[in-house]
Amino acid sequence: MSNMHHATNTPSLADAAGVTRAEIENLLYHEANLLDDLQLDDWLQLFTPDGLYWVPIDEHAPVASQGAIIFDPTLRREERVYHLLHTSFPAQSPRSRTIHLVSNVVFAPRGADIAVRCNQVIHEMRMGDFAQRGIGEITPVIARVDYLLRPAEGRLLIAEKKVLLINRDTWQGNLTYIL
Repeated sequence: MSNMHHATNTPSLADAAGVTRAEIENLLYHEANLLDDLQLDDWLQLFTPDGLYWVPIDEHAPVASQGAIIFDPTLRREERVYHLLHTSFPAQSPRSRTIHLVSNVVFAPRGADIAVRCNQVIHEMRMGDFAQRGIGEITPVIARVDYLLRPAEGRLLIAEKKVLLINRDTWQGNLTYIL
């Protein structure tokens, strides 16, 4: 993603498709807070009607041509949120606690949309009893996240969120929470 705007105080770098750096960063921070606070129904509202949330194994393969760690178009994303909030299953019993840290935000217009790249470190932990493996351990998940944001209805919406785990081609632990 060349020609991306890097974090700076230079006013000339403030706009991409008529949207300010602050608006872009505020959306990313808002999303992180919603995920950390388990406000997942509100998180769903951040996406366009055809939005995609995915965690690919091969970042260069076309979306439809590969398996993925997570591949959630709208219906699957809604199903994931429903299960996390309303059903009990071992991988999220007890539920994960997360802290999302967002940094190194860069962006560039892509037609009417805005391509955004950032780094994220997600710290995850589940409380529980001694019988569950990994309980009480804080696990860092490190990723580059590529967003495609779309101005719509007077606000920015997520048309695509692609999470590129640095260890995406190796064994993954419990990723049943939302990255």
